[in-house]
Amino acid sequence: MAWDFSTEPEFEKKLEWVRAFVETEVRPLEFIYYDLTQEQLDRIEAPLKEEVKRQGLWAAHLDRELGGQGMGQLNLALLHEILGRYVMAPEIFGNQAPDSGNAELLAVGANEAQKQRWLWPLLDGRLRSSFALTEPFVASTDPTAIRSMAVRDGDHWVLNGHKWFASNADVADFVLAMVVTNPEAPPHARAAMIVIERGTPGLEIVRNVGTMAHPDPRELERQGRLGGHTEIRFRDCRVPAANMIGQPGEGFMLAQRRLGGGRIHHAMRMIGQCHRAFEMMCERAVSRETRGKPLGQHQMMQDLIAESAVEIETARLLTLKAAWSMDHEGGKAARKEIAMIKYYAAQVLFNVLDRAIQLHGALGYSTDLPLEWMFRMARALRIADGADEIHKVTIAKEVLKRATVKQGWPTEHVPTNRDAAFRKFAHLLEQHTANL
Repeated sequence: MAWDFSTEPEFEKKLEWVRAFVETEVRPLEFIYYDLTQEQLDRIEAPLKEEVKRQGLWAAHLDRELGGQGMGQLNLALLHEILGRYVMAPEIFGNQAPDSGNAELLAVGANEAQKQRWLWPLLDGRLRSSFALTEPFVASTDPTAIRSMAVRDGDHWVLNGHKWFASNADVADFVLAMVVTNPEAPPHARAAMIVIERGTPGLEIVRNVGTMAHPDPRELERQGRLGGHTEIRFRDCRVPAANMIGQPGEGFMLAQRRLGGGRIHHAMRMIGQCHRAFEMMCERAVSRETRGKPLGQHQMMQDLIAESAVEIETARLLTLKAAWSMDHEGGKAARKEIAMIKYYAAQVLFNVLDRAIQLHGALGYSTDLPLEWMFRMARALRIADGADEIHKVTIAKEVLKRATVKQGWPTEHVPTNRDAAFRKFAHLLEQHTANL
């Protein structure tokens, strides 16, 4: 099979605009991000978002009939490669997590009334959302094991449970939660997706959880800044029955629908981060001298650069292949490739950042460069959207589906193949012997 990753000339012009816009308008924000209040940040971002909308690039992750641009996964991948360079860029383009994934879920599962209430305002940037799946006392690699429950009571569902890492839940207008509605059903048909709006009695915001990226979330809270990785509880939380997305038992299916293309975008944003770190590494290699010559002329430093260059290109091509496969064969056919890129791109990013820090020495370890912060952020990516181990299991299962059971000696058993080869060419060997 041949893969074509070429870009249409018209779309390449769009990408050129995005590159220039991100570098000149978005990049500077990263250097003052932590000095701004949310109000100041919103004031700066508003005209940038309007410009993105004028360019027809807002919420590009959805099909046109759902309010997006319908550009396909391959073009989206190329767009996200640019946006991934700077953490602020996805929000300015209307496809920041978790809102983008929630929009995809609502797009495929919500009825028209629900879309009017939550999807369209979410896509327009007038609402913020949270996704609550992970629970503190259940292995997150197995979403069928969640314990949070929803029990039907007349025209309402009554929720009780405990979630954490519900991103942005402390500031979200609504939380999209996966909860068990029928514990007796088969594992993949036990749960449902329910919308819990801000201010609903029984929705308790416990705290924002400190992470490697933000060890003290209170600093952001003091600035009135949006969102964190939030711990929440449901205590007899009564939600209208009309807030269920889809039907009881469809929660697992809907959760999967928000992950396929999203993992491709996630991987390409990682590639964008790789490019940025690699550029810093190369600049340092030709600028700093030791023992009478630039770092880049020392073989140990050349090894860091060569390993990084090959890994980045490998991850990039593998991700583009996954995007192409999803466009041409569908998400199910691209399942193996999507699993490959999710774990591999995260590992490559981790490797490249580590090498970039090493090459920069003390400067790389300091906060005078963004590398240390990028490194702390990157560690989460080997866990988010499925741990590396889960994706490796998926890859192995998909690969082994194509393997054939062989009874007796293996296919490549040398004595068996040697005997077969002699039988195949026996007439020629006999003829040769007779002519001697």
